[in-house]
Amino acid sequence: MPKARANLETLYRIFTVPEEPDTTLGAIDKAITDDVAGFLQNHIVATERPLEEIEASFASSAIPEEPTYVSDYTEFVQDNLVAQSVHTAAPGFVGHMTSAFPYFMLPLSRLMTALNQNLVKVETSKAFTPMERQVLAMLHHLIYRCPDDFYPSWIHNSQAALGAFCSGGTIANITALWVARNRLFAPDGDFRGIAQEGLARSLKHHGIDGVAVLVSERGHYSLGKAADLLGLGRDQLVKVKTGQNNRIDLQALRQEVRRLQDQNIRPLALVGIAGTTETGNVDPLEAMADFAGELGCHFHVDAAWGGPTLFSDRHRSLLAGIERADSVTIDAHKQLYVPMGAGMVIFKDPTAVSAIEHHAAYILRHGSKDLGSHTLEGSRPGKALLVHAGLSIVGRKGYELLIDLGIERARIFAEMIRQHPDFELTSAPELNILTYRYCPSAIQQTLAAAGPQEQFRINAILDQVCQLLQKYQREAGKTFVSRTRLRMTGYGEEITVLRSVLANPLTTDEILMSVLADECEIARQPEIQALLEQI
Repeated sequence: MPKARANLETLYRIFTVPEEPDTTLGAIDKAITDDVAGFLQNHIVATERPLEEIEASFASSAIPEEPTYVSDYTEFVQDNLVAQSVHTAAPGFVGHMTSAFPYFMLPLSRLMTALNQNLVKVETSKAFTPMERQVLAMLHHLIYRCPDDFYPSWIHNSQAALGAFCSGGTIANITALWVARNRLFAPDGDFRGIAQEGLARSLKHHGIDGVAVLVSERGHYSLGKAADLLGLGRDQLVKVKTGQNNRIDLQALRQEVRRLQDQNIRPLALVGIAGTTETGNVDPLEAMADFAGELGCHFHVDAAWGGPTLFSDRHRSLLAGIERADSVTIDAHKQLYVPMGAGMVIFKDPTAVSAIEHHAAYILRHGSKDLGSHTLEGSRPGKALLVHAGLSIVGRKGYELLIDLGIERARIFAEMIRQHPDFELTSAPELNILTYRYCPSAIQQTLAAAGPQEQFRINAILDQVCQLLQKYQREAGKTFVSRTRLRMTGYGEEITVLRSVLANPLTTDEILMSVLADECEIARQPEIQALLEQI
């Protein structure tokens, strides 16, 4: 089909008049609306083409000269994007923090796109602004459980905010530490604050040589980016070793603080983790809150993954102490089951965001309720609609059921691994993430009797086995787990482990058994058997 010639009539049609539904993107839209699970199952065939071949479809830097027909582009989308995407909603896809989400998120996402509200300012968002403030209040109440009469004074207060929406946990963590930094170096006498005078002058004014952020070695990599962007330096992100349970070692934490103090470096923030990315463990938040109080520093909890555990009456106690945090990160696109791109940072003190407030004459004027006056991002979509819908439709009890189901499913899977002779559980689930590795029983016995050098040699071979196993399982496309490297106390070294995330409510015990069965089948491949024979 020839390309359409560029003229005003052609462009007008592109903006206003869709082509016939059976020949253009409308067909995809209708198929997704009718049966999203069926559409994804039938159209994603990501294992058929290698990545290098897919890259060839996106190799040209030339911008097409003339407009084209939407139906032509639809063919490109189907062949090069849809077919070669990853089926993250599949119940056998248990390797990453993505899942199926409720069907109502699709029409609401289309509505959100059609309305195209910009949450930077009331003039471009109107009703979306108070809705976002309400959602932040709902999450604030979930975490801090303030009395009901606390919220009327703060939800719609133009001089305050209970938190900020952003694109994800990275920006949420950066925002939390940005607030902590600016509050530490607040205006004081002739000193106009770090926002005006910069970090070097701020350090000189306070008579210190630096500031540091402390977090366990399981801390998310976004904290390194935050230390970089805020001028602290990545060396001042102090990663404290963890104990056997993948939680921060409190004795090691105190030692690191003494080391910093000897160097005239002040702790800016202590970061606790509620659901580590790799193992799903929760730091001792109560004890960390106590220590942050001793130090007089900001206490931030990265609960991007584990925050929704607070919905569960049975498991909420796992996050005891989170209510003492100065700020908390939660990702809605994880266990609130919202499409990708929705994160939040919640502040205990509604006035804390004044430390990063910024204004402009044409927008974000003083005294306005514009949300952009205290967010790192400017223009951004109304993702709060999707979170509001989830909280309203699923409800607290619904989220409680999802959380309880995920934790129970992880414990069942852990027991399957313990009972299987060819696998070794390397971290038991505290929430709904666990790690394990392929290690036949005979090799487990050999490892138990081996000395350190022999253990090192065997583990190096098993690392290769697990890497190949995970690669071949991903390429086969039936089931999927991810992999990482963890330091294991019993071996005194890092080993490669398989990682499973049990958050998809559609994942069944039978599917989990098939995950292990697939891995046992893959382990029979000659390349892997040749490695095992070296042990």
